[in-house]
Amino acid sequence: MSMTRAEALAQLTAPDAPYALTQGLINGRDCRYFANAPLTLGQLYSENISDLTFLVFEEERLSFSEVHKRAMRLANALRTRCGITHGDRVAISMRNYPEWIISFMAVTSMGAVAVAMNALWQTDEIEYGLKHSGSKVFIADGERLQRVAPIRDQLDLQLIGTRNDPSQSDQSDFDFASLISASEGTDLGWANVGPDDYATIFYTSGSTGHPKGAVSCHRNILSALFSWELDLAARHLELGISAPTPTEQPATLLAVPLFHATGSHAVYLQSYRAQRKIVAMYRWDPKAAVSLIEAERISSFVAPAAMTGDLIEAGKQASADLSTLLSVGGGGAPRAPAQVSNIATTFKQAMPSTGWGMTETNAIGTGIGGDDYLARPASSGRCSAVLDIKVVDDEGRDLPAGARGELRIRGASVIAGYWERPEANAEAFEDGWLKTGDVAYIDAEGYVYIVDRIKDLVIRGGENIGCAEVEAALLSHSDIIEASAYAVPDERLGEEVGATIYTESMMDEDSIRAYLSAQIAKFKIPRYLSQSATPLPRIASGKINKRQLRAEAISRLGLSEETA
Repeated sequence: MSMTRAEALAQLTAPDAPYALTQGLINGRDCRYFANAPLTLGQLYSENISDLTFLVFEEERLSFSEVHKRAMRLANALRTRCGITHGDRVAISMRNYPEWIISFMAVTSMGAVAVAMNALWQTDEIEYGLKHSGSKVFIADGERLQRVAPIRDQLDLQLIGTRNDPSQSDQSDFDFASLISASEGTDLGWANVGPDDYATIFYTSGSTGHPKGAVSCHRNILSALFSWELDLAARHLELGISAPTPTEQPATLLAVPLFHATGSHAVYLQSYRAQRKIVAMYRWDPKAAVSLIEAERISSFVAPAAMTGDLIEAGKQASADLSTLLSVGGGGAPRAPAQVSNIATTFKQAMPSTGWGMTETNAIGTGIGGDDYLARPASSGRCSAVLDIKVVDDEGRDLPAGARGELRIRGASVIAGYWERPEANAEAFEDGWLKTGDVAYIDAEGYVYIVDRIKDLVIRGGENIGCAEVEAALLSHSDIIEASAYAVPDERLGEEVGATIYTESMMDEDSIRAYLSAQIAKFKIPRYLSQSATPLPRIASGKINKRQLRAEAISRLGLSEETA
């Protein structure tokens, strides 16, 4: 028997139900949270140990039990060899190797704080992240260790290296595998960890200055994980259907980076209770993805619109059997309506889904899927049960259904705040509500539609890029007098970075990009560069007229706002 979503949520969250909700303080804010959820991430890990396959990377295959044992050994080594104690920060930066997950498990189990650093960062960015977070240990692969090499003597921390290239110098103090093999495999009875202890710092680009470190406690993250489970269970009740009984172990394809909340939460952490196999890719390759889906019998895939679009095209061209794929999720950037319907037609059984969330909400916020999504392809869905949302005007006053304004959110999964950034916290939070910077409206049925944003950001394939950071890198060049960065519509990635610079003489674009490559990560470097021999146009306040420069660039490129 079908029911309304409100009725389904009420049944599933009743006091004696699996997803029972209770009220209490999280990060000093009054919230609804799950009474039956594990108290900590360490408890989540230990309650889901089995001999089923957990991690697959190329020829490597590890069970839940094997990964847990290695993580506990690493935690003990971090304590005894590296001196890590409760609350210390440990930075992790590498490709989606098994060592990333083992490191994350170890750090969060022992009461330390995992700093998930962007693996695309260059030397200056890595230096900022390590110093700002106050990390005492840096666990990294060979690529990242080489980037740290120029500043090694300036860093007061220990390096643990893995996947090093034998031809390059080893900057590490410890070898990852050797550290684990020499450590005791005991449990962490010495680790006194609570639900309100900080667990993670994820860096997110803002509209001004350096990236901000978003801090989450254990209960923040577990609230997000249980919210996804609850939303799915509620949808089954709403439709009057039973959850399908799996005939084989579920499997998911990990192609988004683990240093983003989508990869770490929606793909990785959600796999524990589902006992789901994770198949990790070295880098995104849609043809290889199609092969892995067939070979590993992948049942779910979550990625930004650009990657799911790639998969659709590769799926159309392949003769592979992709019938095991049941769900193609999205997030990070909106999909074009045509792509939503293409998912349902390209893959025999897969239904599309998406959601809206932020690093600051631990990737949860709103969600929509299946026929609901097909009927409303422009919507980001309805609000999670442990969160509240509203839309406000410029004065902070609540707006009625259908009216556009800034989307605000509060609840159990919202971060404690930004690490060592009191001014950013004061700007981002008001009366317990997080200002998202997104312009949206909520229709009469509670469906959210994101239509614009207030923050000065470029969202390239789900990756937030602060325009101010790009401008600062450009202005550090001695020949560039003024610079303005902005978003340019892109059919595949949603947006690309564009910039206009004022310089007294024309500069070679390749030399500009070569200069920027040492300042900022590659994905932040402007794809489109315009040069002006005169000062850039201004608005009445004296600020550069970014809107005009962006419009001129889009017109010059023959694009339109509808290109994406």
